[in-house]
Amino acid sequence: MNRKTELKNEYKQTIRAMGVYEIRNLANEKVLIGSSMNLDGSINRHRFELKNKSHKNKDLQEDWNSLGSENFAFEILEELFPRENPDYDYQQDLECLEDLWLEKSLPYDEKGYNERKKTREERLRMIAANRKFS
Repeated sequence: MNRKTELKNEYKQTIRAMGVYEIRNLANEKVLIGSSMNLDGSINRHRFELKNKSHKNKDLQEDWNSLGSENFAFEILEELFPRENPDYDYQQDLECLEDLWLEKSLPYDEKGYNERKKTREERLRMIAANRKFS
């Protein structure tokens, strides 16, 4: 195995920081809360998209464009640490942590950039409606 392949494999096996992050607008205190299996990667992606005017959250992008990058802070709210089991799936834990932070912060409408998640009942109604038309 050559050195390049070894480095790739080593990188793939490196445990990355995972958890819940926040993008805070320092001018009006609005926030976007999210979770990720790779916090550094997600934060870098958000910065890149905002700088390149291609962020999917249009309200956040508009504020970034008008206020400038210096009026935004990126912060890790809570980090999830790996377990002994290398096959453990952290996705549900991350979703639960994100939901707890969303309940605590309520970053919707005037307070934030997040969209409210659909309730279980709303999702079931959508599924039922789609089945009627199929």
